[in-house]
This record gives sequence, C-alpha cells and structure tokens, in this order.
Amino acid sequence: MLSGKHILLIIGGGIAAYKSLDLIRRLRERGARVTPVLTRSGEEFVAPLSVSALTGVKVFRDLFDLGDEAEMGHIQLSRAADLLVVAPATADLMAKMAQGTANDLASTLLLATDTPVLLAPAMNVRMWTHPATQRNIATLRSDGIGMIGPNDGDMACGEYGPGRMAEPLEIVAAIEARLGDGPLKGKRVVVTSGPTHEPIDPVRYIANRSSGAQGTAIARALAALGAEVVFVTGPAEVPAPEGVQVVSVQTAQEMLKAVEAALPADAGVFAAAVADWRVEGASGRKLKKSKDGLPTLSFAENPDILKTISQRSTDRPPLVVGFAAETDDVLANATSKRLRKGCDWIVANDVSPSTGIMGGSENAVTLITDAGAEEWPRMGKDAVAQQLAQRIAAELA
Repeated sequence: MLSGKHILLIIGGGIAAYKSLDLIRRLRERGARVTPVLTRSGEEFVAPLSVSALTGVKVFRDLFDLGDEAEMGHIQLSRAADLLVVAPATADLMAKMAQGTANDLASTLLLATDTPVLLAPAMNVRMWTHPATQRNIATLRSDGIGMIGPNDGDMACGEYGPGRMAEPLEIVAAIEARLGDGPLKGKRVVVTSGPTHEPIDPVRYIANRSSGAQGTAIARALAALGAEVVFVTGPAEVPAPEGVQVVSVQTAQEMLKAVEAALPADAGVFAAAVADWRVEGASGRKLKKSKDGLPTLSFAENPDILKTISQRSTDRPPLVVGFAAETDDVLANATSKRLRKGCDWIVANDVSPSTGIMGGSENAVTLITDAGAEEWPRMGKDAVAQQLAQRIAAELA
C-alpha cells in the first residue's frame, strides 16, 4: 500500500526517538520513500548518521542551510511529500504547531505545508494531561491534524500513564489508513467501545459483560476504509486495533470527557456498553464486613453519552450512531431510544443469554434509521462491522 509513497518524517527530541529508526525500516520495507528531518533536540537521542543510513538519503537539520535554501528548500520539502509524519511529536513541537510558531526547520515545514500531517505524540504523562497541552491538542485536531497514540505504559522517567509513543507498526498502520484511497479518506470518526468500570471502593467496581469485540471490529473496519479513527475504549477484553488513536478510560464520566475532547468529527459510533449508574461517593478504602450488616450504597446516574453528543448545539457529528442492547421488545425499545436520544441511527441487538451475543463472536442486528428498520442476518462481528462501515461511508459521501 505504501509503495511509491513519499513520507517526510520529522523526528522530535524525546527518548522515544529511538523508535523512529525502526519506523523508518518498516516504512522502507513497504516501499515508501522516507525523507528525514531531525530536530536539534532529536540529535540528542539519535545520530544523524543512523537516520541517513536507514533512509538512504541526506538528513535535513538546519533551516538556514545555504545550499538547501537557495531554492527555498524548506517550502519544497514541506510540499513534495504525500504525508508529513512527526514521531515523536513532543509537547514543545505540538505547542509550536498550535500557535503557528516557525523558529526552526521542523516548525517551519509544518507551518508552510499544504500536505496532510500525522502526529505520534510522546511525552511525560503529566505533560500530556496538562491543560495547556490538551488545549493545543484540541486546536490541532480542529485544524485537521491527525494523531496516533499516545499509549498508556511505563515511561523512561519511571511514571506510568498516557504519553508513551505508539509502536512503529501502529504508526505504519495509521499511515497506510491515512494514505489509502478508501471512501472514508479524510473523514474523522469517533468510536466508543467496551464496558465502563464504576468504582465502589479501590478493589471493587460495577461493570458488565461487554468484551469490546464489536466496537473494536467497527474501528478496524472504518480505518480500513481510510477513516481517521479515535477509539475511546473502556477496559475491554480484546486488544485495540492498530492504526487508530486509542484513548483508554475506566468510567462513564471519563468516556464522555474523552469523546468531547475528540470532537469535531464527521461521525460518532457509540458501541460502548456504558454503565447507567455509578456509586455516589465511592469509598477511598476497601469496604470491610461489619457486624452492623451490609454496607449501604447510594447510586447516581451516569452521563448519557449518546444523548449528550446527539443533542449538542455545536460540534455535533453529522452522523451519530448509537447501539441498543436489549433483552425484550428489541425493535420497539430501540426505536424509542433513537427518538429519545436524538441520534441518527440505532444498531439494535438482542443480548438475552440464550443468544450468546454478549461476549460472543457473532451478532444479529437491526439497523434503525429515519427510513425504518433493516434486519441483518446473524453473522460474525467483523462482518457486521464491515457492513456498518460501508453504510457509514455511503452516508458521508
């Protein structure tokens, strides 16, 4: 898929820069031509000679290189490629992009380009979650900048959490999706998946039986059609697909916040099995057995993510798809839900224990739209996802 494609790879300054060497190798294996740009900070982590040896071409480093700039080389560099990839994309480089600063070769290329851009962020967890970084991310997303990652994981600084750069093969998959000629190329879709875990105390929580398999399959199918997918997932059993931006959450409140941060988008597919209630005032200590009897738990209603997004006055996706997992009166309950929530489509299914659908490998759904109800035959969850992705592509065309 990448044969003959030209990637301009900007390597930022961070410990994750070492992964860029493997990324170059993976891209070259797939027939891509890679032109490297190494920031001054990036040189502290990878040697220009290593980068040049792997790409087979000169490494660009200096904005004021007289030989290159005689013909406005930074402009040509920024526009000759099929895709600009920044890996790792540091907090500093993302801040420059968001503010339109151009004081080195990398930031100048990114400001001067009319070529699509894909970022692979990498930074300390507290830098990633800082309000300033989150504001910059929102700006970049609204500007149409694509992102892959970051992942949760251990960091060189000893901390754990979001901020770890996506693995090279994940970035390759995202590049392939970005450069693919599928019908969803240029479209951004938010997909929710999996269960949510609502804490009772530090060791107990309220959950459900969702495996996340259907949501994962949908995200994979949409990415295969060229969409930029933001995958917001609860603690699911199945691994997240490659080539999508993964945002891991635990609770319904966290999921809503992540979805809102991912907007604007062309479509939202809300396949997650979100808990309707949470324990109000969850205990910070493990609840113990007591001679006074069972503890009393007070419940609060969780945010209705589908309804909240469907009824937004700003940044509402043009297509909002909800899911209705029912055990009785499936069609009637799902039809009522679509009208009550205000979404465009509802994918309804019967999750009664006898069906084996909840947590199983197959699904039998009915797609409910303004035009009526369309019953699909029982099939594998991958097949359901592919059929739904094709319908979404046709709707957004």
